Amino acid sequence: MSAPTVVSGKGPGQARAFLGVLGRDIAVTGKEFGSFISQVLMQPFFLLFVFGVVLGQLGYVTPGYAQLLLPGLLALNAFFVAVQATAIPLVIDFSYTKEIEDRLLAPLSTRLVAVEKIVFGASRGLFGSLVMIPVGYIVLDEVNWVLSGLPFAALLLVLGSLSGGAAGLVLGTLVSPRKINVVFALVVTPLLFTGSTQFPFLQLENLRWFQVICALNPITYVSEGLRGALTPAVPHLAGWVCLLALVASCAIFGAIGIQGFLRRALD
Repeated sequence: MSAPTVVSGKGPGQARAFLGVLGRDIAVTGKEFGSFISQVLMQPFFLLFVFGVVLGQLGYVTPGYAQLLLPGLLALNAFFVAVQATAIPLVIDFSYTKEIEDRLLAPLSTRLVAVEKIVFGASRGLFGSLVMIPVGYIVLDEVNWVLSGLPFAALLLVLGSLSGGAAGLVLGTLVSPRKINVVFALVVTPLLFTGSTQFPFLQLENLRWFQVICALNPITYVSEGLRGALTPAVPHLAGWVCLLALVASCAIFGAIGIQGFLRRALD
């Protein structure tokens, strides 16, 4: 790939270019809204229905389980939709369509192109999480949130989405196209079941080894933070712990992902 154009202009020009590229990506999502919304809702909807309704009516879960489950699924959607929305298009752009070259020729620094990818993926992850709220209220009968916790919950969802976008940037720049499906199976699937989305993290003390694994998953801190903000009666980690962990996750994944993006852009 040819070297990207070096942009010396800063300030308002860079900001306008950034918003222009981001707006174009969001507009494309709008044209594919039907397929996007079906992908976003399918898995979480059936998880809600089976765990929150079917197992509840059969008596296999306690009546308050819906209170625990819905925040976890919001966290799951925020992170995973962002990962997929960032990683998969990047793999395609860098390998097959070479569309990334058009982005690198924009009046925007290469680092900001990488940041735009993270922000765009995060915007899809945040939207995917928010649309689950009315679905949860429709499907589940026992959802009662503490509304005063909504601002902190919104902050956690934004950080969780940004963390997912940054993780997607890492996968999209470090993994070859031939291995992306294998990597998703080996990395994403374990993350799906170790993010404390279906169980409280603090109640894993009798499974200490599994609790340690869950502590390495950023989704855990989104799930636990949302429970603390919206359903404080459910056992949960302290909000400041979740906040610090997510900020660290964004910083670590972001730094690795941007370096990988710069390396691929210069290849």
